[in-house]
Amino acid sequence: MRARPAIDLAQRLHDRETIRIDRQHISSGSALEERIGYSRAVRIGPHVWVSGTAPIMPGDADPPGSAYEQARVCLEIVGRALAEAGSSLDDVVRTRIYVTDSSHMADVGRAHGEAFGAARPACTGIVTELLDPRWLVEIEVEAVIAPA
Repeated sequence: MRARPAIDLAQRLHDRETIRIDRQHISSGSALEERIGYSRAVRIGPHVWVSGTAPIMPGDADPPGSAYEQARVCLEIVGRALAEAGSSLDDVVRTRIYVTDSSHMADVGRAHGEAFGAARPACTGIVTELLDPRWLVEIEVEAVIAPA
């Protein structure tokens, strides 16, 4: 008969104290947030993650027609979410730009550069289909708030 291990692995894994992590959930009020079950942004400690942000207009109005103007709308929404989390565009360390056609990247990149010229975050551009055919761009960001 084999000897039983000194540590019961299952018990050892679940017998630890866990640390409660405080989360701050930020909402932009979009109906999609409730329907899909997500937050515009989440802050844990100094880290802020902002969900992919499309050019959603008040009252579901049509977004601007150009990729540049749509990107500016996205970045305004991102900026408001970051501010509510106690952060700013200058704290952004990572962005992901989703466009429906690679030809939009120059215009979206111009808006991105205007917003993040000081922060200079790591950035990835992705060509994909978006949820609403009116959208040409969606932008996702991650920020780290520097200690005061």
